[in-house]
Amino acid sequence: MEKLEDSWQILQPPGWKPPRGYVNGIAARGRMVFLAGMVGWNHQGVFESDNFVEQARQALQNIVETLAQAGGRPEHVVRLTWFILSKQEYLAQLDALGLAYREVMGRHYPAMSVVEVRALIEDRARVEIEATAVIPE
Repeated sequence: MEKLEDSWQILQPPGWKPPRGYVNGIAARGRMVFLAGMVGWNHQGVFESDNFVEQARQALQNIVETLAQAGGRPEHVVRLTWFILSKQEYLAQLDALGLAYREVMGRHYPAMSVVEVRALIEDRARVEIEATAVIPE
């Protein structure tokens, strides 16, 4: 179990193959912050792109900016849940998506789930991402 700081710990059972791009679990103490599902539109609620990776980058940026209102930073995110319209689209763009992720979130990989859904409430949205963060006290 790797310690991130005094109030965080990555949960990795002995002998398990480490996951790539996420962790199996995080134990954390501190102020909990729950963020709604963020889509890839700008601050005015306008989609500037229909590209999956660009929308994901913007959704992550929206998470970072909203989290900052609670005094949080990307490394305080302990869980992300991605809702995507196409598993094939997601897998085909993993390299570009990973680059966009690191540009916004750095090399911090929280516990993550990715769920393919039939539709999202916003018709132009290709992805919606929920976040949970724990800010150390």
